[in-house]
Amino acid sequence: MAKSLSQELAAISADNLQPLYFLHGAESYYPNAIAKKIAELAIPEHEKGFNEFILFGKELTVGAVLNNARRFPMMAEKQLVLVKDAEQIQDIGTKEAQNLLASYANEPLQSTILVLVFGKAMDVRKAFVKAFDKKGVMINAKKLYDNQVPDFIMGICQEKKHKISPKAAQLLFEHIGNNLEAIVKEIEKMLINLPAGAEIDGNAIEKYVGISKDYNVFELQKALTIKDVRKSFQIVNYFAANTKDHPIQPVILILYNFFAKVLLVHGSKSDPGANLASILKVNPFFVKDYTKAAQNYPVWKLMNIISALRTADKHSKGIETGTKVPDDMYKDLINNVLY
Repeated sequence: MAKSLSQELAAISADNLQPLYFLHGAESYYPNAIAKKIAELAIPEHEKGFNEFILFGKELTVGAVLNNARRFPMMAEKQLVLVKDAEQIQDIGTKEAQNLLASYANEPLQSTILVLVFGKAMDVRKAFVKAFDKKGVMINAKKLYDNQVPDFIMGICQEKKHKISPKAAQLLFEHIGNNLEAIVKEIEKMLINLPAGAEIDGNAIEKYVGISKDYNVFELQKALTIKDVRKSFQIVNYFAANTKDHPIQPVILILYNFFAKVLLVHGSKSDPGANLASILKVNPFFVKDYTKAAQNYPVWKLMNIISALRTADKHSKGIETGTKVPDDMYKDLINNVLY
């Protein structure tokens, strides 16, 4: 079974480093984290001045990269040549340069650890990419699906010996999105300020990340689930008064995804053995919210809500808005959901 990216990262150790690494993908977190770990382990601190070369693609040609790679280490067993932003290597788009890379990959110098870190996904059909894949370690980091991000957050916290509740992980995701590097930075910022082993909860997120634990889209979704009119309008009024920090478009998207999944709950009722967490692609902790919403919103009402969300999306983009301002859009939307 293929290792997950988190397992690949955890498995790297000083005694199993390979001569070739090709790190790329639409998601930059894992390529950068793996490159950082290799750099920490590859060369002892007292040898780094002679045998560690951290280079940047835009300053290099493929020939310069390979000249560094073919150099023997100075009074040591290994040297590290790590190229960041390798997609910016000046001639990497040429067939000649790609042939040189493929030739080196087929016979790499065993005393060199060559790490190419790309800031995007590369074409895996290219011959030089295939050569690195065959002879070295290839990491292709794809963007996580939104439903996978809260589990990623919980996994990062666990690695750092801290707990985080599913609700707090969801809150952090909804504020930051699926930018894993930004998420990890916020987690590290919180952990600097928390006692060892402390649990990350809504209070910590509010204090150190700047998200209100009471006035956020997660709480709005919860209020709508149980049809708490007062709380729903409290949150929406807060959003409408702070549209710079709470633009309506992300709120529309999150609510659309939520109510679309509530429709799936209705559709799954014909299968009493259905695994709702798997069908909805959510943490099992949240299944009860969707089933509660399904009790409160029949199918016909959900169809009306989804139509209202589509209308709100058009208005938020300046289509058929008339004299509406974001304040009106928020209140119209919640009225249409609740009534």
